[in-house]
Amino acid sequence: MKSNELIDSLQFVIFGASGDLSQTKLIPSLYKLFKRGRLPEEFFLLGADHHFENRAKFLKNLSETVRKTLPETFETALWEKFAKKLDYLQLDFEDDEGYKELSRKLDNKESSSRSSRQRIYYLATAPGFFPLIAEKLDNFSLTGASVAGWPRLVIEKPFGYDLESAVEFNRKISRIFSEDNIYRIDHYLGKEMIQNILTMRFANMIFEPIWNKNYIDNIQIISTEEQGIKSRGKYYDRSGALRDMIQSHLLQMLALIAMESPANMATESILQEKIKLLKSLAETPLPDLENNLVLGQYSRLDGPEKYIPGYQEEENIKSDSSTETFAAVKININNLRWRGVPIYLKTGKRLEKKNTKIFVQFKSDFHPSFLDNNEPEANLLIIKVQPQEGVSLQFNAKKPGSQDEIVPVFMDFCNKAPRDLQSTPEAYEELLAGLIRGDQSLFTHWMEVKNSWLFIDQLREFINTREIKPEKYLPGSRGPEGMKRLVSQDQRRWWDNADLEDKEEKL
Repeated sequence: MKSNELIDSLQFVIFGASGDLSQTKLIPSLYKLFKRGRLPEEFFLLGADHHFENRAKFLKNLSETVRKTLPETFETALWEKFAKKLDYLQLDFEDDEGYKELSRKLDNKESSSRSSRQRIYYLATAPGFFPLIAEKLDNFSLTGASVAGWPRLVIEKPFGYDLESAVEFNRKISRIFSEDNIYRIDHYLGKEMIQNILTMRFANMIFEPIWNKNYIDNIQIISTEEQGIKSRGKYYDRSGALRDMIQSHLLQMLALIAMESPANMATESILQEKIKLLKSLAETPLPDLENNLVLGQYSRLDGPEKYIPGYQEEENIKSDSSTETFAAVKININNLRWRGVPIYLKTGKRLEKKNTKIFVQFKSDFHPSFLDNNEPEANLLIIKVQPQEGVSLQFNAKKPGSQDEIVPVFMDFCNKAPRDLQSTPEAYEELLAGLIRGDQSLFTHWMEVKNSWLFIDQLREFINTREIKPEKYLPGSRGPEGMKRLVSQDQRRWWDNADLEDKEEKL
């Protein structure tokens, strides 16, 4: 439930406080919120982990990491003020004694005049610890509160490995925390342009009346990365691109792009429509997957100037692993708005460039007089999520100085201001602010997670039954050759491969 209530007291506990996520994302984002004056007056942050022996060592390492993470915004004097609000507890997540000490520390910091226990427990740990920590918190009476909506439990993805494991995780956690108090993180929902999608759709009459099968030819949701799996081998080899990216980030973008108009912009109305869309997707049969699904895995690049190990040579990866590092799939949504409109999802690692964009291609139904020579380019709406943030609209115009030559031109909205203005908050900063407000629209509901897994499990069952192996592709390429077939068989093309950035710069 969304709340605009300004709270004046908050205890924030991070389990896994010495991990990379906490040190480079969560705590730097909390520091930036503190700098902006967006934290409660009485704010207490407790890091819990087994790595550091005491508070001094934890803070020393944290200070160095945050300074490196935020070189342009770190201020020593302000950090020292923020650090006074931080404490550390060396904690083995399975040890009962540690939770007794956790309870004592929180109770000692809690103002006697504010006994509502406004606490947030952030599980920045491996997923296997989620149910265990929730159960320990309950066993030691750390989950009670006198105010509805508290305490809040925050869970990082992945939430499960498949539908069965996700259901089991949810069963154990929801026995202790209600759905209204569970916040499942998908950091893409904190990105400014993702939050802008609904405003763009429903606050502009030029879009919503034509946002349907009558005017839209196809939709492409694409998220690619230059980097490999880094140090995530153990996790990634069990997950792959379908579970790691499509189940969460890409399906969340799809839900916002394709959902029906909500009754209003309240959290409950938006969630209801997103769930309907994902349920429709999960219940729609996936025909001809043999031609509509492409998997890939990056191979070794052994050039004279550069060596990049193949996926099977990465740390903690089996030498015969068939885990996909690239996935592209064509889907259809069987409802009145979208029936017959192909939607292409594509993601991969070790590709040509880092890029997350949504392409909405409109139908090419031009005046007959324009079809005599070269047919004009299709109108195209491009939502740029990262690294650029903004919107581009491609339309056709007469080339200046020509008689009748038609060229595509762009209108651009750029969401990036100079960095020193700090006008665009980072994704985690926005998510943490929403978490403190109690804004559930920035987080995923259990029914969204459930239906996303239903869809992914269909794909995995097909892959396992057919024993499909991923196609090899070179690092720095655009992906496996099979991904070209996925769109060319429909007489379409991938728009992220169309060098649109070059066109925009030239025009």
